[in-house]
Amino acid sequence: MKTIRMTAAQAMVRYLAAQMNEHGETYIAGVWAIFGHGNVAGIGEALYGIREELPTYRGQNEQSMAHAAIAYSKQLRRRRAMAVTSSIGPGAANMVTAAALAHVNRLPVLLIPGDVFANRGPDPVLQQLEDFGDGTMTVNDCFRPVSRYFDRIMRPEQLLTALPRAMRTMTDPADCGPVTLAFCQDVQAEAYDYPASFFEKRIWRQRRPEPDVVEFEAAVAALKAAKNPVIVAGGGVHFAGATETLKNFAEKHSIPVVETQAGKSALAWDHDLNFGPVGVTGAESANIVSEKADLVFGVGTRFQDFTTGSWALFKNPDRKILALNVQPYDSAKHDAISLTADAKIGLEKLSSALGSHRFATPDAGLKAAWFKKADADTAAPGEDNANSLPTDMQVIGAVQRQSRNNTVVMCAAGTMPGELHQLWKSKLPLSYHMEYGFSCMGYEVAGGLGIKMAEPDRDVIVMVGDGSYMMMNSELATSVAMGVKITLVITDNRGYGCINRLQMETGGAEFNNLYAHTNVNPIAIDFVAHAGSMGADARKVSTISELEAALASARASTRTTVIVIDTDPYPTPQAGGHWWDVAVPEVSERAEIGPARARYENHLKERQ
Repeated sequence: MKTIRMTAAQAMVRYLAAQMNEHGETYIAGVWAIFGHGNVAGIGEALYGIREELPTYRGQNEQSMAHAAIAYSKQLRRRRAMAVTSSIGPGAANMVTAAALAHVNRLPVLLIPGDVFANRGPDPVLQQLEDFGDGTMTVNDCFRPVSRYFDRIMRPEQLLTALPRAMRTMTDPADCGPVTLAFCQDVQAEAYDYPASFFEKRIWRQRRPEPDVVEFEAAVAALKAAKNPVIVAGGGVHFAGATETLKNFAEKHSIPVVETQAGKSALAWDHDLNFGPVGVTGAESANIVSEKADLVFGVGTRFQDFTTGSWALFKNPDRKILALNVQPYDSAKHDAISLTADAKIGLEKLSSALGSHRFATPDAGLKAAWFKKADADTAAPGEDNANSLPTDMQVIGAVQRQSRNNTVVMCAAGTMPGELHQLWKSKLPLSYHMEYGFSCMGYEVAGGLGIKMAEPDRDVIVMVGDGSYMMMNSELATSVAMGVKITLVITDNRGYGCINRLQMETGGAEFNNLYAHTNVNPIAIDFVAHAGSMGADARKVSTISELEAALASARASTRTTVIVIDTDPYPTPQAGGHWWDVAVPEVSERAEIGPARARYENHLKERQ
């Protein structure tokens, strides 16, 4: 057997560079790296040697680098992924949040934190966490619950099994998620005679599991027995490349479609059968058809509480759940009729089995009525309130009017996710990128960078509140340095406006959310100066018309642009939406809590 002698770190990166997807692309598109003593000598040297085949990118924070990598994969429908390496200690711990985000959203990323010395010679090494009762424990064990596959590389030859397992996990549509390979720093530098065959190119194809015969028959029977079905389109529709299949299925059988945050843009917003966003941040049109549905047909959704209105949305006493999902864990939730299969294959086979079976045409008036209300919310302010602070809804309208078919709007946390879900009109698949599984503040700037790296020809607009921007903004400098142009719209409501409203809705006093209600002096942050100091073109606008002009200018520019606008933290859409289960205290000295608790208990009775 022919062998090649190299270090474990060299072997790892050479192996990764040889792994291909079925489209002829290297599956691992690059490695984000911040070097420290736990990875600079071993992994750093290895990455330098293969830099032409496997590019290395330098970010500013381990968590945000991982966010960029995750957004990259999400935008490419998991077709490709990236790796992220850090030193041990705080560098590694910084990535745990990103690992959780990828785990929740079923997205692949390869995390390679440095680890302690396997030989324990310098024990304890700098930054080593010591567990008094477990000599094998390190900071990297925090990755175990937030990784789909975890391994600790303590011998060079362990890569021969660990790396194929890592690739299998990341490319498996059911098990897809973050992989963590904690790499002991002395092992990175150890040499081993690896089989030459280990580095031959390998193609990893997307598996498309076929439905089980018995499950399939039950699903067909449930559809044929239904009178008012509704399709809940989730992120799995995008990952399976099933948007056109979903469109054909809905049209052939006349079934209304409603969209989750992850599923939004599966159908064009103006398609007759797209009744809009569903659930807590849903449209009236979508929620009405969902309330009446006797069969809720989830396609590629994990039925998160925002989708189901905390399981109080589907009010038909005869309703059943049919769940088509590639992951059995998701298809079996809430006593659903389970159909475990690829979304595209499943829809095609169901359509064939249903033949010419069609359901009653849904009421198009519901959709027309909803968009009339939504358009009023997003319209530019008239002269009568031109001097008032703009609302986030009006900001969305301005961005919508300045967007093009190639625009991707993205966000993750705060006010904007709910209002974008309700109000944004997506024309093409993947024109809406929302991380709302983990709703991680700080994903936005790095995520926008990852989206643009995935699809350089797309116009990427990042919608971010001042709170999320303050939490993590450093990859703005990376965007400028790499020449990867994105546009940020920072809505400054001077605090956490979204949670402040939730606090008020649950009977609480305004406290510790808006700067005006904290125990620190209110501050006016100069976001323009801050963004400009990182090299971005930055400007502040005062009105919606000025915002539209700035967006038009940004679209024509080749540089990353930041546009700041002050907004009113209180108004939200009055139409649409649904109850969300946020527990209200049973007793309190505050008078407003009593009525809020009574409303809460009434809503609990609606849960099925």
